[in-house]
Amino acid sequence: MSRLTHLDEQGRARMVDVSGKPDTARQAIAEGLVRMDPATRDLALTGTGAKGDVMAVAELAGVMAAKRTSDLIPLCHPLPLSKVEVTVSPHDEGLSVTAMARTTGPTGVEMEALTAVSVACLTLYDMLKAADKAMTIDGVRLLEKTGGKSGPWKRQVA
Repeated sequence: MSRLTHLDEQGRARMVDVSGKPDTARQAIAEGLVRMDPATRDLALTGTGAKGDVMAVAELAGVMAAKRTSDLIPLCHPLPLSKVEVTVSPHDEGLSVTAMARTTGPTGVEMEALTAVSVACLTLYDMLKAADKAMTIDGVRLLEKTGGKSGPWKRQVA
């Protein structure tokens, strides 16, 4: 097993020094699911709720969150993101959220994609909680990443 890079030899938290790493094109894709009652999903899909188009607001919130990842996650490097795309779409059990983050730099964008998904899911919950307090947020996970020394990685479908 490889050593945890955010811990020094004494076990103290540290920011990883990426100054010697070459810039490479990097991309990460993550997903999550907000499980909800079908009537709540239908309310979100029509955009006719009291709070308007909750899906568009959640997508925007996800993009904004990706841009602020280093403010939210300790030791995460601030990155010049070249693209962030967040999509909310209907799912049999609620609403699915997918985020893609892209940069060219010395470190990956996995945390930005995961943060975008997480905040978009939380935004959906916030905007729909008046209709369904029993919603759950599930399956926030990295689907794939490209770039960097370790190369491409893709989640294997079980």
